[in-house]
Formats: sequence, structure tokens, C-alpha cells
Amino acid sequence: MKPLPGGHLPSPQQLRYLVTLADTGHFGRAATACGVTQSTLSAGIIALERQLDAALLERSGAKRPVFTPLGLEILRESRRALAALEAVTEAAATARDPLSGPLRLGVIPTIGPFLLPRLMPALRNAFPRLRLWLREDLTERLLEGLMAGRLDLLLLALPVATGDAETLAIAEDPFLAALPEGHRLAERARVPVAALGGERLLLLEDGHCLRDHALSACGLPGAAAGDGFAATSLQTLVQMVAGGLGVTLLPKLSIDGGVLAGAGVELRPVESDAAVGGPRRTLGLAWRARSPRAAEFRGLAPVIAAAIGGRAVPGEGAALSGPHPPGG
Repeated sequence: MKPLPGGHLPSPQQLRYLVTLADTGHFGRAATACGVTQSTLSAGIIALERQLDAALLERSGAKRPVFTPLGLEILRESRRALAALEAVTEAAATARDPLSGPLRLGVIPTIGPFLLPRLMPALRNAFPRLRLWLREDLTERLLEGLMAGRLDLLLLALPVATGDAETLAIAEDPFLAALPEGHRLAERARVPVAALGGERLLLLEDGHCLRDHALSACGLPGAAAGDGFAATSLQTLVQMVAGGLGVTLLPKLSIDGGVLAGAGVELRPVESDAAVGGPRRTLGLAWRARSPRAAEFRGLAPVIAAAIGGRAVPGEGAALSGPHPPGG
């Protein structure tokens, strides 16, 4: 391949073609997403390869596009370049009218269903010109979307490895022990963490950060999870407890949000020598480092924290940066 004369830089549209092709895994779907014909998209990617004098895709006849090693590297840089271009327009829009226009918010499943019914009206009242788009998913995939520029802001549980993202802790969410009706531990006003070590502890399946946060907050090893029992949602976990399969730890936010829904489950506060007031998880926001909208996101924090309720994080308003322990 020979680069086009003049040393032209790739256009944003060419980079968008490449990124959309990777995201959809199909030329036709990528073309539809970009609002062009498939031949136009293919021609745009071929032109990009000629400009770079590099093969970005393997021409092997595979049904799905296969990126070369260099193509994968160019793809990563393309995502960063598009995010940087979006930041330019975001900076201008923010200066004109803060907390208005679209905001793409990602939220984890152990927060979203229980907080959003309270949070959405509060945000509409406080910021009537804000247009919120929501995405609920596991922490790892939300962080991928954030870094790729598909999401602007995340609401998740900390600590978690966020890479280059900046985080802001806004509220603490205590854990309570959920027990089957008539369980021997229900005779106590408070359940010591040590007592849970002798029980079949039911947890969410791997991939849910709540699993790791609950075990870490209570100082329980991962092996404490009982006999391979795991659930895909807190609602299922509650039904497993009601059925007498074991006990679990539930965040107070989910209880306030109605996760029990009349199930035969008894709740007790948890005592821990390691945590004043009992074990808890920290809820917070995450956004791309150096985002031009960082001040906006900080402005949203008090409204979100008020909707969460519970105890505010000491020193709330100070962003946390740098690596965090894994647990997403």
C-alpha cells in the first residue's frame, strides 16, 4: 500500500467507521450505525489503510472482521482520538450551559433498580435541561464504555480498579444480614461477622462487584461462599434466602428500594470490630481523567448522594485518583 499524497491525517469519520466496525462486529450493522452504505464504510476503511500504509483488517474471508495486531493498536488510538474530539465540543457546551444537554450515565445492577426511581425525579427537578441516557451493566463493561467514550459518567461501588478514571466517593451503604425466618441468628439484635463464617453464605455470581465488596467489608475469605450457590440478581438472592438455602448480606440501598418485596426474610445489623457502625460499601462516581465536564459531575454529586441517603462519606467532595484494589 502507498499513502495518499499530501500526508493527510485520518478524518474523524474514518476513525468512527473503524471503531463502529469493532463494536458491532459486522460491516452491515456498522454501516447502518454510521448512517452510510456498506460500500461507503468499506471504502472509508480502505482509504484509511492507504493513508497509514498499513493493513488494519485481515482479508481472510471470515464472517466477522478480524483486526491485525496493528489494527488493534490503531483501534485503541482511534477511540482515544474520538473521545478527545468529543471533549472539545463538550467543553464549549459546558461553558455555555452547565448541566444541560445529554449525559450518558452507567450504573451497576446493585444500585440502578433501587436508586433510579428516587434519583430520576430529583435530577429532573434540579437540572431540568439535563437529558439523561442510562446504561445498566457490570462494572467491568461500564468502565470499558467509559474509556471508549460511549459513557460520560459512572455510578458504582468503590473501591474498584478504574485505570485512568477519576473517582469521587459520595455515600456509604451499610450491609445487613438477611436470614431465613426463624433462623437461629435472628434471635440476636445484631449479628457478629464471626457468626456468618459458620453459615452457608449466598452471594451474587462472579462478575458482580458486590460479591467482593461484601466479603472484603466483612473480612470473610472468598471460600466463605457456600457450595457453589450464586445468584444473578439481588432479587434472586433474597428468594434463595427465603427458601432456606442460606444467609446473605444485602446493601441497605437495595432494602430501602424494596428488594425484599414481602419475602420471608429477617434482617439484622452486622457487627464488625474492623468497621465502626458495621461493614459497608462506598458508592461513588467515576469519569475520564481530565474530562472537561468534571466540574459538572461534581455538581451532580450532592443530588445523587441525597437520593442515596444514608451516611455521607467523610470529606465528601474530594476526588480520589490512582489505582484501587480490584473488585469490580
